[in-house]
Order: sequence, then C-alpha cells, then structure tokens
Amino acid sequence: MSTLYLFASDAEPVFDIARVIEDAQADGWDVCLGLSPTAARWLAGSLDGLAALTGHPVRWDYPLPGEPDVWPAASAILFAPATFAAVNQWALGIADTFVVGVVAEGIGHGIPMVAMPYVNDAHARHPQFERSVETLRGAGVSVFVPQEPVAGFPWPLALSAVRERIVVG
Repeated sequence: MSTLYLFASDAEPVFDIARVIEDAQADGWDVCLGLSPTAARWLAGSLDGLAALTGHPVRWDYPLPGEPDVWPAASAILFAPATFAAVNQWALGIADTFVVGVVAEGIGHGIPMVAMPYVNDAHARHPQFERSVETLRGAGVSVFVPQEPVAGFPWPLALSAVRERIVVG
C-alpha cells in the first residue's frame, strides 16, 4: 500500500479533513496526517479520532532528537489547504514548522508532491505568492491555485492531482 502524507494548514477547509482521509483511504492510500501547529489546536478535540482513523499518530511538531520516526516513508505528499504563509515559507526554505520542514525536505528527496493553496484574493495578488508558486512548480511540486470561484474547497481535485502523480498500490 502506498503512503500519503496529508498535510494541512490552519484554514477553514481543515475541518473537512476526516472526510478527506476516508476518501484517500477509499482510493487505496495509507494516510498519515500532519498539521500546522494552529490547525492542530483547532482540531484538538478530534486528534485522537483522526489518529484512530489513520492508524498513525497525528503529527504537528518535530520529534525530539533520538526519537524514532513513527510513520512509514511517504509515497506522495498532499499539502492542502496550504496557507499563504505556508506556501511562501516552503518556497523560501523556511522550515520552522513540522509540515513545512517535511515538504521542504521532500523536494530534495524527490517525493511526488501536490499543493492546493487556500488564500484570499489580496494574498493571491501579493507578488511573493506568485514567485513562491513558480518556485515550487520549478522544483517539481504540482501547485493548483483555483482561478475560478469554487463552492467549497476543491478536495476532489486535490486528491485527483495526487492520483495523477503516482499510481496507488
């Protein structure tokens, strides 16, 4: 079974993450959930249930030196929703949170990655955001920024993009 690291930042679509995990599992993925520290705080009451759903601990912080890695190796990474800050930090190599550190390192490891930003119009027009998206694309990350207004976060598109990057098996 292929392992999907599903990473999410602190944006409203994170509240749908249990359904997304179930959809990914239905596609054959073994899912490991990583959250930004604020997203973990938002979902604090659900973390045990999410860990039970995935069969893996939910992570939002780096392990202590010498602690074993508790997740299987990633076959692919989906970072959605990825906030303005997360996208820019990732592109600039500012790995001060667990999820951004893993995806920054994932570029060097050649792990197939998909990002689905969740930004408001003002952030999307900020010049650094466009540069960051282009930097990530240049590094091999599939970045999908919906151009049309959509009703709800396009989770099916995000999962479909991951399926296109790697055959699950």
